[in-house]
Amino acid sequence: MLVKTKAIVLSALKYQEKSLIVKCYTQSDGLKSYFVPNAFSGKKSASKMAYFQPLTLLEIEANHKNKGTLEHFKEIRLAVPYQSIPSHIVKSTIVIFLSEILHHSIREEEKNSQLFALLESALLWLDAHDDIANFHLILLLEVTKYLGFYPEQDNTTDPFFEMIEGIFVPFQGVSCLNAHETVLWRKLMEQKIENPGKVFTSTERAILLKILLDFYAIHLDAFKKPKSLEVLREVFA
Repeated sequence: MLVKTKAIVLSALKYQEKSLIVKCYTQSDGLKSYFVPNAFSGKKSASKMAYFQPLTLLEIEANHKNKGTLEHFKEIRLAVPYQSIPSHIVKSTIVIFLSEILHHSIREEEKNSQLFALLESALLWLDAHDDIANFHLILLLEVTKYLGFYPEQDNTTDPFFEMIEGIFVPFQGVSCLNAHETVLWRKLMEQKIENPGKVFTSTERAILLKILLDFYAIHLDAFKKPKSLEVLREVFA
């Protein structure tokens, strides 16, 4: 079936010498993987590769056979060319980090227009703004709404957050955040991407990032911490 849709690039893996396997999150069909032959050959190889950078927003026309095999692009172009992300070291590092997280976290192949809309609007916001220190933290927490393990919002006055059940509790157990971590966690739940505020210090952001990665690892089987984690820590150090 020929499909026209927006797509977000999650990963691009080199296949043999000249080709790519590109994993995208599409607006029309959710998770899809595409075979791109000769991506590294010919005069236009550099422009081809520009399409497949982490979290690039594309408009594609593709043949979707929906048989569990690799699909093929028919037409492809940039939906919105980023203005600042490619040349901004912090933004580009955030994007690489987030693409790794999403690559290992989004596994459902069904369409989810709300998750696509969240990711698209968040990336456009990142490209257009400079107050971005908390961006990745807020987005990672927001994404858990669509992955099925967003923290329960009842009893949020209780002093400890229990990581396995995802609830606030009155007493600290072995799988709970401590009181200080819980205060930071609760504060993160109150933040919005479009109005992030300067509410965390660099030390607090480091604590929250560790909590978020642990939270993902608890709730997603075989979750892998991203290779770009140390680079992200360095740019925010």
